[in-house]
Amino acid sequence: MSIVQEKVKQAVEILNEKGIDCWLIFVRETSAGGDPVLPIIYGHDLTWQSVLIITRSGEKIIILGSLEAEAARAIAAYDTILTYDKAFQPLLLDTLKKLDPLQIAINYSENDVHADGLGLGLYQVLLKYLKGTEYQNRLISAESISGALRSRKTATEVTRIRAAVETTRQIFHHTFDYMQIGMTERQIADFMHSQLTDYGVTASWDIANCPAVNTGPDSPVGHVGPTELRIAPGHLVHFDFGVKQHGYCSDIQRMVYFLATGETNPPEPVQKGFNTVVYAIQEAVAAMKPGRLGKEIDAIARGIVVNAGYPEYLYGTGHHLGRTVHDGAGMLGPEWEKYGETPNYPLEAGHVYTVEPGLFVPGHGYVGLEEDVLVTDEGAVFLGEPQTKLIVK
Repeated sequence: MSIVQEKVKQAVEILNEKGIDCWLIFVRETSAGGDPVLPIIYGHDLTWQSVLIITRSGEKIIILGSLEAEAARAIAAYDTILTYDKAFQPLLLDTLKKLDPLQIAINYSENDVHADGLGLGLYQVLLKYLKGTEYQNRLISAESISGALRSRKTATEVTRIRAAVETTRQIFHHTFDYMQIGMTERQIADFMHSQLTDYGVTASWDIANCPAVNTGPDSPVGHVGPTELRIAPGHLVHFDFGVKQHGYCSDIQRMVYFLATGETNPPEPVQKGFNTVVYAIQEAVAAMKPGRLGKEIDAIARGIVVNAGYPEYLYGTGHHLGRTVHDGAGMLGPEWEKYGETPNYPLEAGHVYTVEPGLFVPGHGYVGLEEDVLVTDEGAVFLGEPQTKLIVK
């Protein structure tokens, strides 16, 4: 069974769980701006106005242009494929009349960008098509459906994320052997980019910023690319890097310390900072069980960092991971305005999250680690070996 087939089957289960009759995904010219859910439940672009309909009774219907019918059949995930050449509306209304759903979930959302694929213009077109029918008053947000579908990873999806995490580990291993004092952040990033080619994978996000490489206290940390700063003795070197492999991403942060003259071990402030981040991650992951809220996990990691005497980090502790590096609906974060309701979403078995607290060590640089973890019925497990010891060179 393909991943698309798995996810369409899963969508039917989610509709039954949520008590929603019908999920309607309306798209057009998706190469110019497709619905984020389309790769999951269809896997290809669509050209003319098209609708994918999944019902809680298990009906799976596509209405699309006649030139794309064979591609839809090849996916083998939809039982009914209806085609048109000139007029889309009659097929849509006839299908809805036969189904007569009490709720029609469509893809708009205030909280989840991945559930907000129906643009305003296309929404207006849909309303025009439904005008004068009872269905125009039955539209609801599909946020809960789309969010659950993206967030709950199947066994196949978890296997692919694990593979991406392992490839990332191998690239880090080669990079740590390669890097040395005097190299620039850009040189190291270029080496890592060559590894992407060697492994036949791509970067998890914008390649200009993937990896982030930060050496010493003056390197800008965040969503920013490597600079011409050079590694010097006494520098902490921080990496944020991931690969996309077979359609799924990893997102890992790692730390290296370069000994200063006369040092045989990292100085106490460096080791304390590193140990604090490791402890924050371990305690947060230990608490990650189905039913816990994202904000509760965030508070554990954030509290450890702050109680150790460091300033509060100004980002969420973790996010969903999957087909994109920021995936799914909820997050491990505080109740800040910018995060909306997402920190109040509960964790579920099948969720994959990053866990990534961080802090600064004055004079040495940034300490940030990031691990990818899977939530199971018994708790969370690491999808790769976590870094618990500072790499020293």
